[in-house]
Amino acid sequence: MSKTVTHRISAEGADPLALAGVNDGNLLELEQATGVRVSLRGEQFTLAGELDAVERAARVAVAMIDLARMGEALSPEDVRRLVDNGRDEAARLGEGNLKIVLPGMRRVVQPKSQGQATFVEAMRENEIVVCIGPAGTGKTYLAVAIGAEALTRKRVRRLVLARPAVEAGERLGFLPGDLQAKVDPYLRPLYDALEDMMPFDRIQRALETRTIEIAPLAYMRGRNLQDAFVILDEAQNVTGMQMKMFLTRLGLNSRAVVVGDKTQIDLPSREESGLIQVERILPGIDGVGFCYLDERDVVRHRLVKEIIRAYAENQDA
Repeated sequence: MSKTVTHRISAEGADPLALAGVNDGNLLELEQATGVRVSLRGEQFTLAGELDAVERAARVAVAMIDLARMGEALSPEDVRRLVDNGRDEAARLGEGNLKIVLPGMRRVVQPKSQGQATFVEAMRENEIVVCIGPAGTGKTYLAVAIGAEALTRKRVRRLVLARPAVEAGERLGFLPGDLQAKVDPYLRPLYDALEDMMPFDRIQRALETRTIEIAPLAYMRGRNLQDAFVILDEAQNVTGMQMKMFLTRLGLNSRAVVVGDKTQIDLPSREESGLIQVERILPGIDGVGFCYLDERDVVRHRLVKEIIRAYAENQDA
């Protein structure tokens, strides 16, 4: 029979509300995932249960405390990831070089999984980064965060966010309104990410002065983007020629991040996705990095991870 033990851990310096979560959701998740009784009283975490389970829960609790001390907002999904991956992941994710801190930001942005950490490191180390992964893995969000950091710290003079409007053909004529009204719905995810990074009035001023530009991919043709951080979102829906056009826009002191999901290609069957093409053509070039995310890196609702896994298993069947 396993020995029953009680283990107490100091949570001094950690926000108890951040640790416990909404309606104690983080504590309940830790209980459900490890089978131990969990309580948080003041600055003390208490774990009670069988020895093996308590030891496992203690590693997760220490990781939660470390993240809360760094000001990270924890969710039940974060607790589940820590249970699955252990304290070593939390220690790595808490490293200073992975934190993205912007003046005027509401909070610190930092990766929440090993895959996301690898993506952030790749963007810091390479001039061009291609990140491929399913929905909900934070590809666009982290790319915009790194781009906003480069802009606010004056490493570049411009932040350019591009996205194919509608499918790769960018067929906008059937939509009502002028051109801006037609493309805005397709660029909204980029606006959403940016608005979580910077105060709204600062974004508006930057858009007016074209320090920040959010535009359909077609607007990139013929341009020379110097001293800029350039992001291509939804890259699975660009053709090979469009991808070549985008990548060859880079000028001096510019960086590019290409993000996409190979499972959501909307191109006609006769067209090869430019994302798949660069995956085949560009590996091995110095300064070009590739990063792959999967369902383990999903940071949305826990069901998103299960949905992605279910679709993948169905395709393999």
